[in-house]
Amino acid sequence: MSALLELRDVHAGYGQTRVLHGIDLVVDPGGVTALLGANGAGKTTTLRAVCGMVRTSGDISLAGEPIQGRPTEDIARRGVAHVPDGRGTFMELTVEENFRLGAFVRQDKEVHADFERMFGYFPRLKQRWRQQAGTLSGGEQQMLAIARALLLRPRLLLLDEPSFGLAPLIVQDIFGILRQVRAEQGVGILIVEQNANLALDFADRAYLLETGRIVVSGPAHEIREDEQVRRSYLGY
Repeated sequence: MSALLELRDVHAGYGQTRVLHGIDLVVDPGGVTALLGANGAGKTTTLRAVCGMVRTSGDISLAGEPIQGRPTEDIARRGVAHVPDGRGTFMELTVEENFRLGAFVRQDKEVHADFERMFGYFPRLKQRWRQQAGTLSGGEQQMLAIARALLLRPRLLLLDEPSFGLAPLIVQDIFGILRQVRAEQGVGILIVEQNANLALDFADRAYLLETGRIVVSGPAHEIREDEQVRRSYLGY
């Protein structure tokens, strides 16, 4: 089975500052890959490199097709949806307007059916349909950000700290929905998550970043059960 997303010898940075130093990473079709590490390790930069948002060298391919160097909007059209750290919700717009922005690049006639599908995943958003996004709770804003990304009908979903700042019960709800989305739609997921235990329970494969380099990689369940790795890199 060929990879959905593959990074080979990827370097990335901002101005003269290099953050990633030749990383290799794979996301399988329909699979979940977790990217773990301390603050400043390069996790968010990795997601931005996939989206073409930072200066990058090396090889990045989506379903075997090179995307490194392409404009961000072109990468999105090819099926890569990004939920950034801080959610990236358009606060001044309503829930409905955020939905319509999520489906903006689509030309098919199934958009309204997908709206209903999102309401099935996130029933609170239907209740808040005319409400300004900035007035939603933190959990509802995260749900809106994920729903908006899924309305692109992506092949690959990039998630940056989806649990950050949320109550445990809301986090449980969101990850349950993500499991359902993966099972029903076959979306591949690359997730950055500070809660290592949560991420490793969700993922099939995991990579640990330290100062821009991959230091450990392998099946998520093996990393979760490796006491030395947990103590040395994950802090639990």
